[in-house]
Amino acid sequence: MAARLMTFLLALVACSQLLTGCDWSKPEPAAPPPLPVGVVNAERRDVPLSVELVGTTRGAQDVPIRARVEGFLETMNFREGGFVNKGDLLYTIDPQPFQAKLVEAQSRLATAKTNLVKAQSDLARIKPLAEIDAVSQQDLDSSVAQEAAARSSVQAAEAAVELARIELSYTKLRAPIDGMIGLSKAKPGEFVGRDPNPVVLNTLSDIDPIRVRFSISEREYLFLARNYIQGSGLDRKDVEARDEIGLVLLLADGSEHEHKGRVVASAQAIDPETGTYAVEAAFPNPKGLLLPGQFARVRAPYSTLRGAVVVPRRAVSEIQGLYRVYVVGSDNKIEVRDVQPGPITDNMIVIEAGLGGSETVVVEGLQKVRSGMVVAPSPVKPAAKPAAEPTA
Repeated sequence: MAARLMTFLLALVACSQLLTGCDWSKPEPAAPPPLPVGVVNAERRDVPLSVELVGTTRGAQDVPIRARVEGFLETMNFREGGFVNKGDLLYTIDPQPFQAKLVEAQSRLATAKTNLVKAQSDLARIKPLAEIDAVSQQDLDSSVAQEAAARSSVQAAEAAVELARIELSYTKLRAPIDGMIGLSKAKPGEFVGRDPNPVVLNTLSDIDPIRVRFSISEREYLFLARNYIQGSGLDRKDVEARDEIGLVLLLADGSEHEHKGRVVASAQAIDPETGTYAVEAAFPNPKGLLLPGQFARVRAPYSTLRGAVVVPRRAVSEIQGLYRVYVVGSDNKIEVRDVQPGPITDNMIVIEAGLGGSETVVVEGLQKVRSGMVVAPSPVKPAAKPAAEPTA
């Protein structure tokens, strides 16, 4: 019994020594690697400022082709959507009724001329007889009146013949200008020239240059007028005569038209019903790329900020009206800077206060960074200019 107890105690001592020699503490976890973020450098540069105005394109001249006489359309002598030259024959209307009207007017003219000859002959015979009192003064007065009436009848008949010729000429519709012609609203065989039948058969547009009409609010007008007129030190007439202020035309697909434009026309007053001011700008269109009726935006430059601090728009975050950027210091630690944003141009935003122009700011990974965090910065290429979504 004593031997068994001694064996148990020796085993217990051995186990306690074994447990004492073991290290049961947990190993300390390794430090996480720095968070990778994309960064760019803030920079100072000159920033042109502009406003964008929405409008639609139209031809320099949009001339409706009207049927000026009634009749059946006989021919259509052009390709719809093609270019025509001034004087080209576009349509012909059945001329037979107008030819008959002209013949009738010419016949009346011949009758009037015959009556005039007779009246003049009667006056020439009666006049010497009246001088020797061979006929009464009343007969002379009657002959003079008949001769005058016959002359007036000839003039009226000549006017009727001229009118008939004009109406006959209206049966041939010719292009009044060079330009692009659209889809015809009537085809050969249709009766035209009287409602509800087509009166305006087509539209002919001069598209080089193309014009863009847009409307600006009274506030925008005052803003631009101050920058263009008061800022230049010139009066309005001198500013309108200048060509160096180029307008940029932005198309529906986000691209820029290759030619700059200028303002060529404007309203004389603010529209009291809409409170807007109508303006038209002209843009060269030698290739015929632009067509009337297209949606367009006009970018009008008005000033340039010299040496402004700019960063990408995505570097600036906004929380409850406060704007901030995350600056990466020389030790790769994050510092939060409150900033005051300014104008936006393309993908860049002007920082009016809060940055000096030499900082490195975070543009990728903004949601994960915190003040004082150590990060692993890597440069990011500048983003391209934003493009509008194409419309179907």
